Amino acid sequence: MAALTDMNKTFSLILTASLASTLSLVAAPDLTKLPPASSKTGLTFAKDIKPLFEKSCVKCHGAEKQKGKLRLDTLEAALKGGDAGENIVKGDSKKSSLIWSIARLDEDTAMPPEGKADPLTKDEVALVRAWIDQGAK
Repeated sequence: MAALTDMNKTFSLILTASLASTLSLVAAPDLTKLPPASSKTGLTFAKDIKPLFEKSCVKCHGAEKQKGKLRLDTLEAALKGGDAGENIVKGDSKKSSLIWSIARLDEDTAMPPEGKADPLTKDEVALVRAWIDQGAK
C-alpha cells in the first residue's frame, strides 16, 4: 500500500511539473509591444483581412496546405482555429494568439517564419487587431 501511495505522489509531481511546463508555453507574450488597433471601422474578412492573409499566411495555412491544421483562407476556417485551438477571440485581439504570432512578439511563434513570406507590417497587424476587436466579421 505504501508503494502505491509513493507512486501516486510521484505521478502527481510529474503531472504537476508537466502542466506547469505546458502552461508556460502558452503564456501571453509582452502585450505592450503590440501595435495599437487601427481606428478604421466596418472591417470585414473578405474586404480587409483576407488579402493580408493571402499575402503572408495562405501559402502555409490555406486550402492546399494547413500547417498545424490552421486555415486562414476563409472566415469560417480562421475562426475555427487549428491544432492549438481557437486563435481568434472575437472582440479581444489582445487575447488572440493569432495577433501574438503575426505581430511577431515571440521569436518561437512568429508568423510567417523567417524566409517563408513577408511579415505583416505594423499597420496591417493594427488592421487585423481592429477587425478582431470589432467582432471578426
